[in-house]
Amino acid sequence: MDPAKTDKPSQEAIIAMAKEWCGTPYHHQQSKKAVGCDCLGLVRGVYEEVYQTKIKNIPPYSRDWADISQTETLIDAAGKYLIPKEKEERCPSDVLIFRFRKWMIAKHAGIMVSPTTMIHAIEGAAVTEVHLGPWWQRHIAAVFAFPSIDHSK
Repeated sequence: MDPAKTDKPSQEAIIAMAKEWCGTPYHHQQSKKAVGCDCLGLVRGVYEEVYQTKIKNIPPYSRDWADISQTETLIDAAGKYLIPKEKEERCPSDVLIFRFRKWMIAKHAGIMVSPTTMIHAIEGAAVTEVHLGPWWQRHIAAVFAFPSIDHSK
């Protein structure tokens, strides 16, 4: 299914779907609402719900993936399914990709809910909505929009 040919999902619909994942336990390499997911699994799960299609060919990944090759694997993968945006143009429903240190590979993702909050999955905690404070904002490496978002609603 081509997301560009589907009905345009609204920002509100994407955020509502992301909120349904809150409380899902953290499980590395998983993407099943209420059962378990990691940050990539959360974004993948919301995408699959929005577009009623499965994302295929996601290889297994370890916690140290891309460190040796220094490849921006997460950003590159996001670019295959999502629309890149300038950091300054981010808005609710966008996918935020984070780099924990300037010299590190980007390895974390969340979905922006408002200018001050995001939903994410992080090891040791269930999926939750958190404050998108200065620390998080400084560590944004890339921003992506879901395809064909309807901004008029």
